[in-house]
Amino acid sequence: MIRKLLASLVAVTGIVNAAPAFAQADTVNVLYAGSLVNLMERSVGPAFEKATGQHFRGYAAGSNKIANEIKGKLRRGDVFISASPKVNTSLMGEANGDHVSWYVNFAESPLMIGYNAQSRFASQFTGKRWDQVLQEQGIRIGRTDPKLDPKGAFTVEMVTKAADLYHQPDLAQKILGAPDNPEQVLPEETLVGRLQSGQLDAGFFYSTETSDLKIPAIRPAPELQAKASYTLTILNDAPNRTGASSFVDFLLSAQGRALLRQHGVGIVKPTVKGNVQAMPPSVQAVIDAANE
Repeated sequence: MIRKLLASLVAVTGIVNAAPAFAQADTVNVLYAGSLVNLMERSVGPAFEKATGQHFRGYAAGSNKIANEIKGKLRRGDVFISASPKVNTSLMGEANGDHVSWYVNFAESPLMIGYNAQSRFASQFTGKRWDQVLQEQGIRIGRTDPKLDPKGAFTVEMVTKAADLYHQPDLAQKILGAPDNPEQVLPEETLVGRLQSGQLDAGFFYSTETSDLKIPAIRPAPELQAKASYTLTILNDAPNRTGASSFVDFLLSAQGRALLRQHGVGIVKPTVKGNVQAMPPSVQAVIDAANE
């Protein structure tokens, strides 16, 4: 009886231990810029699963934050989608850990000033210039950390340019305070939720966020325009390289690009940077098809 029980336990243990390995082989882990949460979790992920039968598992955060976690070996993934080519460059080469060999620029999204339609300051955005409204007493502004997220850096850049354009040398101090102002700086993946819940009156968002979630927004003057340039790559130590290739193929396909458009993301001609020879042939084929 004891031998039978032990045999049963071994059998059960074997099944349990085999499950994670099976799940890993069938799951694509995608690390992506936090501005794409809604797009990835509600649209691209489910569509990818339906089209391929594979499982999508996403992790959202500021692009630089993800890159730092990859460098520090705190997080592994198969695919990395960032909001700035510079982030990929920081992961390339032996000196940077050789985590990335190539990347594809595939989409873009301009930076906007979004606001809560129920905010007591909402009506002012239709009658005043955005920088004037953001200087109002008591307005609650949200943005991301310029050290951890390209959007945070673009925000500081935009306000700094506005200071020159509108001849207000202290504009950045009045609107943003310190670069790491704890009253404003929030994780990218929570910023939209804070605005929608009324915890913020306004914030800095990409057009994919404002368009996708019907957030009223102001586009700054062309001289001030900054934008996300979305890139994607397969990490060199990806546990599931086959699944990673399948996901990249899907996102760059006609179906994937159609989903991007539906969510307010600007499609650009896919261009490859880095070691093209290291890229899977299927990815090169789908890029060629997209560029025809």
